[in-house]
Amino acid sequence: MFRYCYRLCARYTAAALIEADVSRADAAATLGFMAGNDHFFLNLSMAACKATLDAAHGVDGSTVVTAMARNGVEFGIRVSGMGARWFTDPAPVIDGLYFPGYGPADANPDLGDSAITETAGIGGFAMGGAPAIVRFVGGTPADAVGYTRAMYGITLTRNSEYTLPALGFAGTPTGIDLRRVVESGVAPVINTGIAHREPGIGQIGAGIARAPLGCFGAALRALAAELGIAGERT
Repeated sequence: MFRYCYRLCARYTAAALIEADVSRADAAATLGFMAGNDHFFLNLSMAACKATLDAAHGVDGSTVVTAMARNGVEFGIRVSGMGARWFTDPAPVIDGLYFPGYGPADANPDLGDSAITETAGIGGFAMGGAPAIVRFVGGTPADAVGYTRAMYGITLTRNSEYTLPALGFAGTPTGIDLRRVVESGVAPVINTGIAHREPGIGQIGAGIARAPLGCFGAALRALAAELGIAGERT
């Protein structure tokens, strides 16, 4: 998926560089830097997803999850109807593939900002449209489709801007709903890199993580309590 996004990004960037009349050396350096990492587009997509979800935040009574993030110790979610409050659980362990010479004993619990993409309905939620990613994170193409299908059960809608050919061009599952997560017991799936537990070593693999369910239950109980108080006052 990111390779495809990179190609689109590079194509438009190349045209913009030519129109801006930058030097050949600067244009080559820019495009070479982008080509050096197939995940370059992740940086842009995370910012875009964060801006999108911020627009959905602050809706009174809303059970839509507007952020998921993790720091290697805790996993946290933010909910549209709960203001600036975060709900946390211990960061999950990642199930994945390791680079040669590394294994589970070397891994840190899940960390990073990329879960904002799953929150917005892409990333792991769109795996059905990018079955080749299983060679990077583990599993089979059927697993990739299965992950996406499962996410339809915990989301409110399908994004018609992000369609999946393998699923008849259905939109990606979008709008994680606290109620559906808690009722179903199905945790959001996240594509993620595996970081070494020691600082300075960096990525040692990639895989699949599941958001811990406890923070979703805590958020739903807190929102229900807040709405109940508001009802008594009115």
